[in-house]
Amino acid sequence: MTSTSMAAEIRYAQGLARAAGGALLFSLPLFMTEEMWRFGLYMDRDRLALMIIAALGLITGVSYYSGFERTTGLADDALDALAAFGVGCVVTLTAVILFGVVTRDMTIGEIAGVVAVCAVPAGMGAVVAANQLAASDEGDDRRKREAGYVGELFLMGAGALFFGFNVAPTEEMMIIAQKMTAAHTVFLVMGSMIALHLLVYALALRGQHERPEGAGHVATFLHYTLAGYGVALAISLGVLWFFERLDGVDAAMAAQMAVVLGLPASIGAAAARLVL
Repeated sequence: MTSTSMAAEIRYAQGLARAAGGALLFSLPLFMTEEMWRFGLYMDRDRLALMIIAALGLITGVSYYSGFERTTGLADDALDALAAFGVGCVVTLTAVILFGVVTRDMTIGEIAGVVAVCAVPAGMGAVVAANQLAASDEGDDRRKREAGYVGELFLMGAGALFFGFNVAPTEEMMIIAQKMTAAHTVFLVMGSMIALHLLVYALALRGQHERPEGAGHVATFLHYTLAGYGVALAISLGVLWFFERLDGVDAAMAAQMAVVLGLPASIGAAAARLVL
């Protein structure tokens, strides 16, 4: 093995180590959440498989903009996504064993279910570890800076999923939705959009998206803030469906829960460039 290839192997190993740190850092609260274990045990296996496939697709996209190493193409990003998800599985399995969640009387399928559910956010944490745990990478920053309109919405969606996934499994989403009136819902929608717009365009946070040159506040609000909130709501509905929160509820209650989850999802969408 040449010194160049050896150095490349060392850098990749360092990337995997940072990925493990990122998986633990961003997912530790979920490892300690009882609802996550329960969903892993009882979630419909077809729905769980679909969630993992969707998560791998999203992690592949995140890897393109903010992976734990430089990539050269979609296949490279897909391999890194698989590696990140694998790291997430290993970190998750280690955590749930240490916490006593996995016991000897559990079947392989039950253990795999618990690990798979928790490994989704852990995999996302692993793939974004480069930006959080390592020095900045000019190549990856360039990709984010040059992201077009669709790329911006994708990053918002990834941020929305990252934040929304942390609270979607909890029963509080349904409890809060049941307590809210129509007036609460309207004000929460307005508050979520205002928070998203302020965080992206008014507070001048590091790495945030700048208002397009020549675009007025109204155009920016319609093209980015309103569209970003729509993406956050769509992500919220998808996550709620994966966690079976929409089963057996009417459309009004489903919309209420989406609006409730839409608040953290909007914050995640706004903070996407900071987190991812």
